Formats: sequence, structure tokens, C-alpha cells
Amino acid sequence: MDASDKPKVVLGVGGGIAAYKACELLRRLTESGHSVRVVPTASALHFVGEATWSGLSGNPVSTEVWDAVHEVPHVRIGQGADLVVVAPATADLLAKAAHGLADDLLTNTLLTARCPVVFAPAMHTEMWEHPATQENVATLRRRGALVIEPAVGRLTGVDTGKGRLPDPAEIFEVCRGVLARGAEVARGSEGAGGSGAARGSGAVRGSGVAGGLGAARGDLAGRHVVVSAGGTREPLDPVRFLGNRSSGKQGYALARTAVARGARVTLIAANSALPDPAGADVVRVGTALELREAVLGAAVDADAVVMAAAVADFRPVQYAQGKIKKKDGEEPAPINLTRNPDILAEISASRARPGQIIVGFAAETDDVLANGRAKLARKGCDLLVVNEVGERRTFGSEQNEAVVLAADGTETSVPYGPKEALADTVWSLVAPRLA
Repeated sequence: MDASDKPKVVLGVGGGIAAYKACELLRRLTESGHSVRVVPTASALHFVGEATWSGLSGNPVSTEVWDAVHEVPHVRIGQGADLVVVAPATADLLAKAAHGLADDLLTNTLLTARCPVVFAPAMHTEMWEHPATQENVATLRRRGALVIEPAVGRLTGVDTGKGRLPDPAEIFEVCRGVLARGAEVARGSEGAGGSGAARGSGAVRGSGVAGGLGAARGDLAGRHVVVSAGGTREPLDPVRFLGNRSSGKQGYALARTAVARGARVTLIAANSALPDPAGADVVRVGTALELREAVLGAAVDADAVVMAAAVADFRPVQYAQGKIKKKDGEEPAPINLTRNPDILAEISASRARPGQIIVGFAAETDDVLANGRAKLARKGCDLLVVNEVGERRTFGSEQNEAVVLAADGTETSVPYGPKEALADTVWSLVAPRLA
């Protein structure tokens, strides 16, 4: 790919200890075919030096508007970008961006960018929770910037809490989703007679809010969505359980793509070892009863609930306090089962708020569409994603195919492809229904 055809990404780096993690984000962006210009703050260079940024990006690095002034970098860098991502975004940087201050090259770039802008905050919990920071974040989101929620974990020193920079691999996935969606919107506007730029991802330039921060605001901005993922496990004894083969990958893809489209995401994860999606609040559960409690609690203020988790239909009536022993000459005692609550039917019948959209998943092994249509009618949800599963199909795979059935009778086929593609199709069906 010619350098001029590569999507142009500006990586802004704030002056926080998490600056070293941005090196991994930079590597993923460059290795995936993006042209990256790193614009650190002067404080960031106390953590990672200019030579590192320049060597990894292959582009010059500067913090000042006075460097190479004949090229007008404080204007040109932002004007030419397809995406600006700031990681880590410190409290100071968020405040400057919210109030339109421009005292270095990065803050000038943020003012001139008319492309999607993504902030990945990192700071101590007290700083993140301070009313000033929260007001600045709300301002940036209102103007169209995507400010992803920080992760929970170890901070500097002995402190632990919310404020940790999300995993760079997950920030990269958000950036990739934002760029892909921008290109999709641009293609749509060109098809409708618009005058998009020739380069796909670059076509989103110029579509930002006047005087704002660009076009990162997605069709789920301001919405709270709840996604369940993974598979529940029903314990038999301290070492055994009844479970299923779900990896959680489809649910995590739904959470990740919802973040990229601007939503506040609560991910309820059942027994999944996948890394937390950047920007999602993750609630971990084990059993179907725990999943039900978490879903009902999170759904209270949710605009949409997507039940992608594989929930066990049954659980043992009795739990053995000690390991069930194998005894010579004796057959094992029968395991008596009882039904678990039907969470999807429950939340569909008793919606926590008017207009709430409920999406279910149906994993079928035979008569896929017939069983799916019957389940849609029985559950009462708005959309049902129906796919064929098996030992070597869907579970644990990076790919999926499905048909999305709607209560209004429409059907949307999603061909075999990445699970993120199916996730985006689901949200594209949910978004207009929310309106």
C-alpha cells in the first residue's frame, strides 16, 4: 500500500505513567497498515523519549508548534488525520480539550481535527471521579468525541481502582472499529450522491461538528447497553460443574463494537478468560442465577439488552459439599436437575423502561430457522440472532454466521465472517429501533 493510501492516525500521548503502554498501541497501528504521527506532550517525554516514538512510527516527533513552523504543523496534522487517539489522556489533557486550550502541538491538533477523536483516559481514581473531570468528559462526549471508560486495576504505587489505561490491544480494536465505521458512513454518503474524499477512511474528514472535536460520535452515543457473554456453569460439587462450550467471543465483540459506536457498555461476563474490552464496565458471574441478578440490576437504566451468553437451562437440585466419589461396584447416583429462570423471556415481558430493546441469541443444531422463529415468538424479544452451532462450529471460533430475526417479520442474513461483523449488524438493527 502506498503511504498516501494508508489511513492517517495521530497518536497523542499525555504525561502519565501509562505512556509506555502507548508504544504497544503504536506498534499495532503501524503493523496493521496505518500511517501514525505521534504527538506527545512535553510531560510525556519524561516517561518515553522522542527517539522511541520516532523509531516506532517512522515519522518525526514534536511537541511544539514552533518546530518546522513553515509546514504549519499545528494546523496541518489535525487537518490531515483520519483518526486522532489520545492514550493516555490525563485529567489535564481532558480539561484542556474540553475548554479549547491550545498551548502545545497536541492541543492545537485537537482543535483542528475534523475526524473522529478517541480519548483513552488514565489517572488515579480520585482524579477520574472528581466532578471537574466528569464534567469535562461529558462536554467532550456531547461535542462528538469518544471518551472510553478507564479500566479497573492496579494504578501507580499501591493504589488500585478505576483509572487504569485499558489494554492497548483493546484500545486498538476500538480505533479500528471507529475507522471502519467512519469509512462505512462515508461510502454511504457517496452512494447517496455525497462528495466524499477518494480515500475510504479519509472520507470522514470534514464531517465533524463545527468548532468541535470531529465525527467520533456514533449512533449509540448517550445510550447505555447491557451485553451478556460467555457460558454459565452450574456446580455439581467443589470440582465439577454442568457447563457449555461458549467462549464469550461473540458477546465481547458486541461490547467492543458498541463502545466504538459511542455507547456506555455494561458487559456481564460468565466464565470467560478474554481480556476486558476497552471502555466496558465488566461484571463477572458464574451461574445462571448470578447472571440473572446482574442482568436485572444493569437493565434498570439500559436502552438495550443483548443476551449473547449461553445460559444453562438446568442446574442440579443438590450441590455436594464434598467431591462425589467413585465407588467400586456401584453405579453413580442419578443427578436430579431443576430448571433455571428464563432470563430472556423475563426481561422481554417486564421491560425495565419504555422502549427498551431486547435481543436474544438462539444456538441451534437442527431446523435452525424454524426453531428460531418459534423461539422469537415464545421469548417475546425484539430481535433474535439465530445460528447453527456444534462441536466445531461457532464456539471458540473467531468467525460466525447467522440470521437475525425481528419481531416485525423481517430477516437479516449475516454471511460467514468475523464476529465483529455480526456484532455491527446487530447494533445497526438496534440503533434505529431505539429512535
